[in-house]
Amino acid sequence: MHVLDLPPFEAKIRQISADISEIWDELRRKYVVLTPEEWVRQHVAHYLMAHLGYPRGLLSLERGHRYNQRQKRTDLVALGPAGQPLLLVECKRPTVAITPAVARQAATYNQTLRAPFLLLTNGLTHYCWRVDFERSLNERLAEIPSYAAAVALAGG
Repeated sequence: MHVLDLPPFEAKIRQISADISEIWDELRRKYVVLTPEEWVRQHVAHYLMAHLGYPRGLLSLERGHRYNQRQKRTDLVALGPAGQPLLLVECKRPTVAITPAVARQAATYNQTLRAPFLLLTNGLTHYCWRVDFERSLNERLAEIPSYAAAVALAGG
C-alpha cells in the first residue's frame, strides 16, 4: 500500500487470497477488504482518534443518507457532542487527485448532513474547510481542527 501523509499506525492486515487482503476496521469491528481508498479511510479515522481527540464512539464510517431521492454514502462522519454531524470526510485513493469535482461531490453530500467542517483527502493531499451555511461561505483551514477546536468553532 501507498505511504501516506498521515501518521502510520499498527494496522491488522490479513491475506485472504493471493490478490485480496483485509484490514481490521476498529470502528465497524470487523475485517474489510483492503482497497487503496480503504487504506486512506483507515488512516484518517486513526489520525482523528489518536492525534486529534475525536471520540471513537462519535465516528461513523460509510454512513448512509438520502440526497435527491437517492441513497448515498459518506466515507466518514464525525459527530458532535449532541450527535449532530461535525466533520464530513471524503476519502479518495492516493492516485485520485482532489479536484473541484471531488469538492462538489462532498459539498453536495454536505447539503443534507450540514456538517460545519469538510475534509477532502487522498492520503497525500488534504483540504479542510469550515462551512458557514447561514452566510453561504467556505473558509479554507490551514489544518484539520482537533475535536475540541471543531466543537468550539461550531458553537457547541
